[in-house]
Amino acid sequence: MDTTSPASTQTPLVLIVDDEHDVADMLNTYFELEGYRTFVAHDAASAVSAVRKAPDVILLDVNLPDSDGFSVCRQIRDLVACPIIFLTARVEDADAIAGFAAGGDDYVTKPFSLDVLGARVRAQLARDKRSLDRATVRFAGGIAIDFARREVSVNDQPVALARKDFDIVALLAKRPGQVFDRDMIYERVWGEPGDSSVVTEHIRRIRRALSDAGCDQAPLSTVWGVGYTWRA
Repeated sequence: MDTTSPASTQTPLVLIVDDEHDVADMLNTYFELEGYRTFVAHDAASAVSAVRKAPDVILLDVNLPDSDGFSVCRQIRDLVACPIIFLTARVEDADAIAGFAAGGDDYVTKPFSLDVLGARVRAQLARDKRSLDRATVRFAGGIAIDFARREVSVNDQPVALARKDFDIVALLAKRPGQVFDRDMIYERVWGEPGDSSVVTEHIRRIRRALSDAGCDQAPLSTVWGVGYTWRA
């Protein structure tokens, strides 16, 4: 794969991980008012589980009751490519270095200004989008995806995909290796919970379209009993 694919055009989802309920509630309210979708977790186990929602940015407290943010970051970094911003009262350089070494993208110390944190989130999302909105991305099987033009081709031959079909391809291909279950795909593509069984039919149509275009080994794979993934 030449590069990563672009972030979803859906309203960004902010995963807030903080064991201080008042802080988490404050952040949740602020980002909802700013127009983001949000999800809150109060411990490491919930944070790791919440990654299946495919957040666009993660605000991760360093001090959690059942682990520490650095360990959580290392656990989830192989599962998500989104920006991770640490929130902590620690100010030592060694802690900042440890955060970046764990896979974090930014480091904000408590107490912080909500407006400044909001600006950091916007900057990370904008940087992520710029790096992901590059030229056509090529994958195994001769597949090329032009995310800007919403076009898929196989060996330079265009593939006819309906709008939702392309949205599913874009969602999976932007995070190769991450497994998405049907509920997650439906919520991210349709923008709300619904009848996830329709996802199966869309996956079938996508595979048929890629096969008809000459792709015999599409990177779209089924993880039995779990969901679907796009192989890197």
